[in-house]
Amino acid sequence: MSFHVFTYGSLMFPEVWQRVVRGDYRSTPARLDGYARFEIAAETYPGMVAAAGSSVEGVLYFDVSFADMAALDAFEGTQYRRDMVRVVLESGESVEAGTYIYLLPQKLSGSPWLPESFQMQRFIGSYCREKLGE
Repeated sequence: MSFHVFTYGSLMFPEVWQRVVRGDYRSTPARLDGYARFEIAAETYPGMVAAAGSSVEGVLYFDVSFADMAALDAFEGTQYRRDMVRVVLESGESVEAGTYIYLLPQKLSGSPWLPESFQMQRFIGSYCREKLGE
């Protein structure tokens, strides 16, 4: 069994994704409507919550294995819940995918999280020094 996974924060970056999963997955840009992505106070990664009229740009990974889904769930931890959503590809096609919804909205800063401002080295040093599962 496999799943499509929509990523919108640290996991959009291959340097992070490849430290969490074992498989090699095809990916493409995608958009999730009805949600917004915000900075989390004192963190390098974002939280995403439902927000009418908003949308989040991210990366969709195709056919992620059950084992790698378990690794992703562990990586995201208890601050996130995996939900099924419909994302839109650049072609206009809509597909169902799992994504991680942030469960502590009181910790969101209210400022949008911008991928171009992601502090990659700080994040890797804090959260994934070693490839998980090794």
